Amino acid sequence: MAEPILVVESLRDWKAPAPAVRLVLADDYLGDPAFAEAEPHVINLCRSTRYQSLGYYCSLLAEARGHRVLASVATLQDLSRKILYGSEIPALAQYLDTLDTEQRSTLPDHFHVFLGQCEDPLLAPLARRVFEQFAVPLLRVELRHRQGQVSVAGLRTLSIRSLEQDEADFLGRAVDAHVAQGWRSARKRRAARFDVAMLVDRDDPQPPSNPEALENFVAAGRRLGLEVEIVGRRDFGRLAEFDALFIRETTRLAHHTYAFSRRAEREGLVVMDDPTSILRCTNKVYLAELLTRYKVAAPKACIFGEREVERLPELLGFPMVLKAPEGAFSKGVFKAANREELAEIAARLLDDSELALAQEFMPTEFDWRVGVLAGEPLYVCQYAMAGGHWQIVKHGEDGDYSEGDSATLAVEDAPPEVVDAAVRAANLIGDGLYGVDLKQTADGIRVIEVNDNPSIDAGIEDAVLGDGLYDRIMGEFLHRLKRRTRVRGRPRAQP
Repeated sequence: MAEPILVVESLRDWKAPAPAVRLVLADDYLGDPAFAEAEPHVINLCRSTRYQSLGYYCSLLAEARGHRVLASVATLQDLSRKILYGSEIPALAQYLDTLDTEQRSTLPDHFHVFLGQCEDPLLAPLARRVFEQFAVPLLRVELRHRQGQVSVAGLRTLSIRSLEQDEADFLGRAVDAHVAQGWRSARKRRAARFDVAMLVDRDDPQPPSNPEALENFVAAGRRLGLEVEIVGRRDFGRLAEFDALFIRETTRLAHHTYAFSRRAEREGLVVMDDPTSILRCTNKVYLAELLTRYKVAAPKACIFGEREVERLPELLGFPMVLKAPEGAFSKGVFKAANREELAEIAARLLDDSELALAQEFMPTEFDWRVGVLAGEPLYVCQYAMAGGHWQIVKHGEDGDYSEGDSATLAVEDAPPEVVDAAVRAANLIGDGLYGVDLKQTADGIRVIEVNDNPSIDAGIEDAVLGDGLYDRIMGEFLHRLKRRTRVRGRPRAQP
């Protein structure tokens, strides 16, 4: 792993004690061929990062050289106009709503964020969120006080020359803390051509991959020359350190997983699951409409709001399946056996969403799951229904859950019509990693849904391919990283 450097326009700009990392002049970074050939992590502390300034070109050329840089040109561009970043402010400002009246009254009109830290302990959580969202070394956050409420009024980059001595000293400590956290294992890690962040929630009781599978992904990366590091939600501000993001955490739209994916894509990382796939797969209403549009065989379905509930029995009959727009691992999926249950479940679903989905009930002994990677089938599983239940996962009221048995088949041994239907459905979403759920009925194959971030557990999905399953997935990352490098390195055509 490359070492970080601090880029400044003049050594006099750094007023704090000597930092734990190397100070480099911007002119040297831009002009010295040695930096172009190296692969440092760049923390850009130039006086200005406005368009076509020296600081702007430091970030621009860092990206062109394949260096990881704080802040990226895309982020600097976003912060240049409030219209570009304003939509992200409400989510950031939610923390301010948790403060009581007395606490709000003590807040200043603005504060500074240095690599995710600020001097006011009350504002520290907001400072961390701002940095996680925008990943800019020096930021000024404007606050607005109105009728007892406090909101974020705006953000702008901050010049290192404007800092008072006490602020400069705090910046020095923030730099040392950031480097210690972000690159603490740098000297111990083996050299790798590319670095992959694998996003994981260690506290998730039902994660997409069990611990052994996560270790297998890391080992597969190592075999291929990829350094795979497991990261968590607090590592949002470190995305610029990596070449790729692999999400092994259950994805949702109003969630940090989507924010990670969107930011990583914007920063130019290879991303799986990409934000478009998350957007399309997590909403079952969208999926139902997509399958209908392209005439993919699926259970009969109705998208409904409050006014359509009464019509569902004549359209689908009882029992029927009702689904929340977002859900994973059989959560948010309910069976209504009569009008009373229909009314109760529909009211609950429509409390959280204007629309929900109803489908005809298709009882089967098992569901098919076909893993699809980059448009090609990867694995095929049969998931039996949980004991005494109509789904493959049975969730208890206490939060516990049980699952049915499973069997894994080689792709060539699975029914061709199952595999073909799965690949066709997955290709409507994108070219990422998907798990397509299907039912085999007397009337033919029916696609239930397409999942981004599918389950890949050691001992289940890898039962046929073994290490080969992990090698193929990490190999796809390597293929895309090499392709990205070739495109970035291609000389521009001469006029």
